[in-house]
Amino acid sequence: MTATETIHNHTAPKIWQWRGFDICYQSCGEEGAAVVLIHGFGASWGHWRKNLPVLGQTMRCYAIDLIGFGASAKPKPDLEIEYTFETWAQQIADFCQEVVGSPAFLVGNSIGCIVAMQTAVSYGDRILGVAAINFSLRLLHDRKRQELPWYQRLSAPIMQNLLTQKWFGHFFFQQFAQPKIVRKILLQAYHRKEAVTDELIAILMKPAADAGAADVFIAFSNYSGGPLPEDLIPILPCPAIVLWGTEDPWEPLELGRKIADFPTIERFIPLQGLGHCPQDEAPEIVNPILQEWIEGRIQK
Repeated sequence: MTATETIHNHTAPKIWQWRGFDICYQSCGEEGAAVVLIHGFGASWGHWRKNLPVLGQTMRCYAIDLIGFGASAKPKPDLEIEYTFETWAQQIADFCQEVVGSPAFLVGNSIGCIVAMQTAVSYGDRILGVAAINFSLRLLHDRKRQELPWYQRLSAPIMQNLLTQKWFGHFFFQQFAQPKIVRKILLQAYHRKEAVTDELIAILMKPAADAGAADVFIAFSNYSGGPLPEDLIPILPCPAIVLWGTEDPWEPLELGRKIADFPTIERFIPLQGLGHCPQDEAPEIVNPILQEWIEGRIQK
């Protein structure tokens, strides 16, 4: 039995009540610095199943499902909650205060990086540092669309408008949330194809069957406002590093390197031959980098 199988299949996740909603999280480790792992769009704490048991050997490590994702509650968009980076930032900050019980390092992947950065900017006293892994460039943001090719500038708002039609949005989600489609998308995102396993597909597919999952998908797909990484990085109140899979097909390396070229970023670390989710694709590379950086920050 491997460490990843132990943490994912044989250790029951925990539930924390936030604003009256169930929030799912997993933890590993009893001593050392506190670390909170934040997944990307459509993922969950299980995307960190290969990192939790390793980081938990020397740290108090937590992986949380953002509200709307994974096994966390999926309240109705706008009526019960707004799915924005500000909302998720408050969730993470409150989690650090109520569950972790101390300031923490945040590690994010994709949109999880924006959540981490927003948390640090808004609740700086609760965050010790941020490690961003292939942060989302948010290329469909209202302020960035003019930089896209003309066909993308036209097609993106058309698709977003269609998704606001409930019948179309739910139909699209049902077609999208199929194992074959999810596998195809992951095989594009992951450069190491062998990392796209049946276990990973199952982790991502299970929450898609939950009531409200389609509405969350539609709400976030239409979220073209909020902060950009270049808004948050220059004003981070804590140290930060950026890790980037060089073969990411969605978030180009050179754009990420350019945006991360601010004094607040201590190091930009290219991860050769890896895609959009290096923490899952090559944990043997990512885990030591995170361990070394966090332990180094604690000793300073």
